[in-house]
Formats: sequence, C-alpha cells, structure tokens
Amino acid sequence: MGKHLFRSSPPQEKQTPHQRLAETAVEECMRHINTVISKWTSPSSSSDQFLFSTNSRHEAQEFVEAVRHLHSTMHRLAAVNPTSEKLVYSQNLMQSAMNLLESEFHRVLLENRQYLDPECVSVRSSRFSTSTPTSLSDSEEETYHQENSEEHTFSGGDSVAMDDLKTIADCMISTGYAKECVKVYKTVRTSIVEETLHGLAVERFTLHQIQKMDWDTLESKIKSWLPAVKLAVRSLFFGERLLADHVFSSSTNITESSFTDITQEGALTLFTFPENVSKIKKLSPEKMFRFLDMYESLASLFVEIESIFYFDSAVTVRTQVINSLAKLGDAARLMMTDFESAIQKETSKTPIVGGGVHPLTRYVMNYLSFLADYSDSTAVIFENWRLTSPSPSPEKSAGEDAPPEEMYSSPVSLRIAWVILLTLCKIDGKAQPYKDVALSYLFLANNLQYVVVKVRSSGLRILLGEEWVVRHEGKVRQYVEKFEKLAWGKVVTSLSENLAEEITREEARELFGRFNDEFEVAYRKQVSWVVPDPKLRDWVKISLSGKVMPVCTEFYEVNRVGLGGDVRYTPEDIGNYLSDLYFGSRGSGSVSTKGSGSGTGSSTTGKSRGGQSH
Repeated sequence: MGKHLFRSSPPQEKQTPHQRLAETAVEECMRHINTVISKWTSPSSSSDQFLFSTNSRHEAQEFVEAVRHLHSTMHRLAAVNPTSEKLVYSQNLMQSAMNLLESEFHRVLLENRQYLDPECVSVRSSRFSTSTPTSLSDSEEETYHQENSEEHTFSGGDSVAMDDLKTIADCMISTGYAKECVKVYKTVRTSIVEETLHGLAVERFTLHQIQKMDWDTLESKIKSWLPAVKLAVRSLFFGERLLADHVFSSSTNITESSFTDITQEGALTLFTFPENVSKIKKLSPEKMFRFLDMYESLASLFVEIESIFYFDSAVTVRTQVINSLAKLGDAARLMMTDFESAIQKETSKTPIVGGGVHPLTRYVMNYLSFLADYSDSTAVIFENWRLTSPSPSPEKSAGEDAPPEEMYSSPVSLRIAWVILLTLCKIDGKAQPYKDVALSYLFLANNLQYVVVKVRSSGLRILLGEEWVVRHEGKVRQYVEKFEKLAWGKVVTSLSENLAEEITREEARELFGRFNDEFEVAYRKQVSWVVPDPKLRDWVKISLSGKVMPVCTEFYEVNRVGLGGDVRYTPEDIGNYLSDLYFGSRGSGSVSTKGSGSGTGSSTTGKSRGGQSH
C-alpha cells in the first residue's frame, strides 16, 4: 500500500460491527506505535540511545510488528469503511513510523561500516546468492553448493547490523515504502563502493587519456590494476552482492536494481581499462607480458564475475569483460606477429667473438620461456590462429625439415616451435661469416645448446615435448662432432696413423714435433673460443681428451727414450692445456714454446676461470 492510498472524507453516521472492529484494531496499533515514536523522537530522549540497539532490540521488533499490523488493519478498515477519519490519522502515523525506520536504517548503515565493509562481508558470509551461476557444469555446480553450504555464518557486529537492516527493509518494503528504503541504501553503499575503488587506486581514464600516456606511466597503472581487479571482484563486488541479497531478500527485483545501480559504474570503470589499453597505438613485443597479465587476471575471474553480475540488468558489465578479453587477445596476437617479424628482419652480420651465444638467441628464448608461463591464456588466444609459413620456407634454407603439426599438443606449441625454427634458421645464416668452419660449427652448437637448455628448464618443455628436446640434443652432438673433426682432426691424425709402425728415433722426434706443431696451432687458434654452457664445455673437453690423449700418451710412452729432450708438450701438458680451453680469451692466449717435461706447461688451469663459464 502506498503513502497516498487513503483519502479523507466525512465520516458516516452509522457504523457496522465490522467497521467498529476494524477501527478498534487500528486504534490499538496507533496507541502502541505512538508510544514508541514519542519515546524515540522526543527531545528528551538520550542522544546515544537508538531504537535498534542492544538494550532496545526487543522493543524494536515489537514496533516493527506493530507497524505491519497497523498496515494490515488499515487495509481492513479501508475495505469496510473507506471514509473513516481514522484512516487519515493512521496514514499520518504510518508516515511518522516510516520516517523513524528510515532514520534508523540510515544510521545502522553508517555506524556499522566497519562490519559492513565489503571485504568483511564477503569473507564471513554464508550465502552468495539464492541463484546458482548458470555457467557452471553439473560437477562444478555440485562443488559450488558444497562450498557455499559450509558453516560460514554472519558473526559479531556484522550479523546484528545486517539482521537489523533486513528487518527494517522487510518492514518498509511490505508497507509500501520500498522507494525510500532503497534510496537510502543506494546513497550510502554507492559512496562506500566509490571510496573502496579509490583506495584500490582504480582511476577513471578515457581512451584519449590512456593513449597519451608514455609506456612507463601506463605500465604503472596496469600494475595497480592487476591486484585491484582481484580485490574488487572477490571482496568489493562479491561483498555488495552478499549484503544486497541479505538485506533485500524479500524482493529479487529490489536486490537486482540496488546492486546494479551501486556497482555498475565502478565495475565498468574497472573492466573497461584493459580494452582501452589494448587500443594504444605503439604496441611492441616487449609489452606482451603486461597484456597477458591483464588477460590472465580477467580470465581467471570471469566465472566469478558472471556469478556476481548474473542479473539481466548487469549484462553491460558481463559484455564489457568479454570485450576486454577479446581486445587483449587481439593485442597479444598482434605483438606476437611483430615479434616473429622482428626475428625475420634481424640483419646483424658481425660474428660473435669466440663463437658464443648470439644476442638474438638469448632474446628469443628468454621471451619464449616467459611466454610459456602464460600457456593457459595463450592456449585460448592462439586457439584458432593459423600459422602462416613465409616463402621460401626457413626449414628448407636451413636444411632441416619442419616437424609435422600433429607432433604438438596445441596451437601454442606449434607456434613456439615455429618461432624457434625461425630463430635457428637465422642463426644458421649468422654462422656463414666465420672464416674458420670449425668455429662456425662451435657457434651453431653453442646456440642450439642454449635453446635446448632454455626449453628443458622452463615451461617450454611441457609445450614442445620430450621428443623435441631429444631431437635437438642430437643435433647439438652432430655440430660438436663436426667441430671436433675440423678443429682437431690434424692433431689426432698426425700421430694415430703411425702408431702401429716401427720407426726410428729420428722419425719419432719428427712425428712428435709435427704433433706438437699441430697442437700449438690448434690451441692458439681456439684459446679465444668459448663454450658458455658448463655441461656442454665439459662434454666437449671429455670428448676431445678421449680422442687426443690416448694417441698422444701411447706414442709418448713407446718412443719416450728416442724423443729425448726435444719434447715441448708432454701428455700431462697437453691435458692441462685442453682443460684450460673454451672459457674465452683472458690475455695473450699463447702457449709455452719451451719444453717443460714436467707437466707445468699450463700454469693456469680451467678452474681459475670457472666464474666465467656462464
């Protein structure tokens, strides 16, 4: 019944028993209500005492029941005697009662903010909504009900305050004063939402403002947005839904309109930000990970957002989240395309000193290993994104067949494999300027080893699979074998071809002298060469020792007497020099030209360079 339902008119002269009974009932309600109103609104009442407080809660409940009773008896009286003068009095009294309830409603909302803070409400509440989220599967729905049926009841101050608010709201709504109640609620709660978002550093930016920001400024805004969106969804908006559901449980329509009006503007401010960021004009591959951070945060919250904003009136919020995810995905694909293009356009031709790892290899593999950490998000973003092969095909230019698509578990895996292939093809081209073919193979081995190690030690291993790793480890060994043959073949064959023959002392001295010459040339050439990866360096040294040392040692032991004092490098010297290789040049790179005969030809061993091995 509304406030202006009853109209005054001259009373009838005669009353029926029904009329008298109805008027008597109204009078009784009016007396009770008048007493309470007078008590709690008179100037003499204590300023720190309120109707809905600990000491008077029983009286408040009786007052609410009296108001409801008055409302129902007014209906009965209006039905049997619509011209009764008491309808006018009771209507005025009802207005006074509503004024008192409205005042109490406003006071309880304000004074219990510490208990009705959205985060507190969301943590301590037992109910999320009377509706189950429509986006859940059967198994998820069962889990949802189990999680939300646990003993997480309102406790302490929040329980009392929320129950008081619900009591007042139920009374005002049932007696036709819903508009007044909702107005107060929206005013107070909207200010709380705005203050909370401000505290989370959520700012309202236009697209134009975002596009004018330099990247450092925009990145700082993104960093603030990432934790803010989680707190806003899981505490602020979730808490507001819980509070609205509880306070206005008697009316779904009021719950919906109240919650939507209170949260929609803030939610749109929050969820529009990623879409606007995605429209900045200067996207570059380096910015990819901030966009994936936003995508991952929003995607991980999507089910919760749908559950919280499931009302028809909140469709704008849900749509905005979907749009922002789509725009972030578009931006990520564009940046990935630019990344691939940058690899193909890389034109540096200066050989890397010592055949070490090329900056392109480091850059690409570090980028991809970071990208692998976002495999769940990129799996969705790249799902229907077809891979377009350039012409001519890079695997043909590198002499390598690209593995079939079915080898890879997802479009993300296929694209990452493709990017690595593009990079290795580029590295293959960068091996050509080396004048020493052996060094070019060492360069290829170093770079492919870097790729393999990065894959093994990151999420790329899961994406590319063990077969990919094993295949490329085999290719590293092939590069090393070619390097060893070219770099050390003459050293090994200078002795090994004569081991089975009987030779004179003079021939022995000549052969060992030739071996020493070949070794010295190879060593001096390679003293500045580097194998950055410790495991690969050890593997190369062990392999070289296995080829050089047995030949050298056997020849030396058989012909030791005949060699006399003309030995420049004993097997022990050779071993020391080999152990000192592939850390990179640290000086003149010269070897001793005088025979030591005691294994002291290398005064500094590889251990002293261990710190440079990385």
